[in-house]
Amino acid sequence: MTSLVILLIIVGIVLLLLGVFVEAAKFLLWIGLVLLIVGVIAWLMGFIRRQT
Repeated sequence: MTSLVILLIIVGIVLLLLGVFVEAAKFLLWIGLVLLIVGVIAWLMGFIRRQT
């Protein structure tokens, strides 16, 4: 699960940067943002579960 979360965060950041720098691919900005948020939420869920 940890590798999936890291992969989601990396892909989200890459797509976010592509969406910012490439005007024709503005939708990549939103896809990257959603993947980044999902990755962070998944990481937080795993972190909270390990603490309890």
